[in-house]
Parts: sequence; C-alpha cells; structure tokens
Amino acid sequence: MLTFALKRRKKESMSKGKLAKFADMERFENVFQYPYSVVDDVPFDMKGKWREMYFHNDNPIVLELGCGKGEYTVELAKLYPEMNFIGVDIKGARMWTGAKKAIEEGQKNVAFLRTNIEIIDRFFAADEVQEIWLTFSDPQMKNPRKRLTSTYFMNRYRHFLVDGGIIHLKTDSNFLFTYTTYMVDGNHLPVLFRTEDLYHQEGIDEETRKILSIQTYYESMWIERGLNIKYQKFALPREGELVEPDIEIPLDDYRSYRRDKRSSKDTAK
Repeated sequence: MLTFALKRRKKESMSKGKLAKFADMERFENVFQYPYSVVDDVPFDMKGKWREMYFHNDNPIVLELGCGKGEYTVELAKLYPEMNFIGVDIKGARMWTGAKKAIEEGQKNVAFLRTNIEIIDRFFAADEVQEIWLTFSDPQMKNPRKRLTSTYFMNRYRHFLVDGGIIHLKTDSNFLFTYTTYMVDGNHLPVLFRTEDLYHQEGIDEETRKILSIQTYYESMWIERGLNIKYQKFALPREGELVEPDIEIPLDDYRSYRRDKRSSKDTAK
C-alpha cells in the first residue's frame, strides 16, 4: 500500500508540474501554441511574416521539427546568432525547458511552435524557411507516413522550404538512417554530407564540426551505451516526383530510453 501511495503522490506531483509548465507556456512570449484541435478555429497571422512580426530581421529561418526539450534549438541559436531558429513539437511540457532557457538568456533569435508536425505547412509560406533539422526523431518503424524523412513529409516541406533547402538528420537509429539513405538516393536528392559515425569521422568540414559541440541529454546517454550517432544533410529541390523506397530494412534491436523494440518482426519497409 505504501508503494502504491508513493507512486500516486509522485504521479500527482508530476501532473501539477505539467500544469504549471502549461501555465508558463501560455505567457511565454517566444511560444506559439496551435495544436491540431484549435488550428482551424484560431487564425495564425504570422504565416509568411515570421521575420517581420516576431524576429524583426531578414535573417534565414531554420526549423527543428520534433524538438523535444528544445535543447538543440537553443544551442544552434547560440552558435548561429545571424540566423533565426524555431523549435516545433506537440509536447508542451518538454518544450517548456528550451523556451524558458531562451527567455532567461535573452535569445531573440529563438521561437517555439507547439503544433502537430503533420500540419506544419499551415504555419509557413513559400520560401520562408531555409533549413530543417531532424534530431533523434522517432524512427516510426511501423508507419512510413509518420517518418519525418518520408516522401509524405518531404512534399509538405516543399510548401515552405526554399528550392534546394537543406535538411539535416541526426539520429541514433540505424533503421531511420538507412531508410532515409534509400529515400534520398532513390530520388537522386543532392547529398551534402553523410556519416554513420559522426563523432569518429575523419575529415569533417568546419561547419559540420561546429555541431559536434551540441549534445542533448539523451544523445549523451546513447553515446555512453556505445551507439554510433549518424548524420546526413541533403538538399530538397522543389521539382520532381518523390518515390518511397520499396525495400525491407532491418529493425533497430532496441528502443530509446532503454526499452526493447515493440515489434516481433525483423524488417520493415
């Protein structure tokens, strides 16, 4: 009974903590909340006007999709003060960490958008975004349409990414990295850099080396577990029909956060 009571109190404490964070998010000036449930009823006036209405400059805009706690968004903004960064995720309690830190440190080139990535093209106009970062995205081994590097999402990115805009993928997942490689190569997208072991790759250019100074909490854990961090960046031209790769890929034999894989299958498309 004591164990159950402790668990219940811990759960109640966590719930109160989330409520407090959600209350903070409502008043954070660098956070914009438009989840799927409200986006049809609440107008978003900044589409096409992020620079004019929020950043007040003409600098390039970079998105981090699935930003989690926003660690990468905040740290990239420090490395590149001449660029604007927007972290996007639906998990507000996680995003709170990065949003709060950006406010405390006075970062004017950082914003956060809480929404479903499936509707990301509702918030940005054509040519408004120069680059996209995908950092440790869920590999979605069961559902290709949910993978953030799928052709389904690539076609959405084309709505607002400049022609030939850059997409960065940083992942511990061999499945997602392999799938993305097949997608990129099969559609003849220009590969700018690719490595299966980012932290032990020789001959890395200076720009790529700069990102090595950024490690999220979970990335550090995965490195300690001996997992290679994989990275590739490629350009996304606006023209040309994109075709999904039709090949079986071995599933990851682990899940993040020390969980076993969820599927009994060994491969998936």
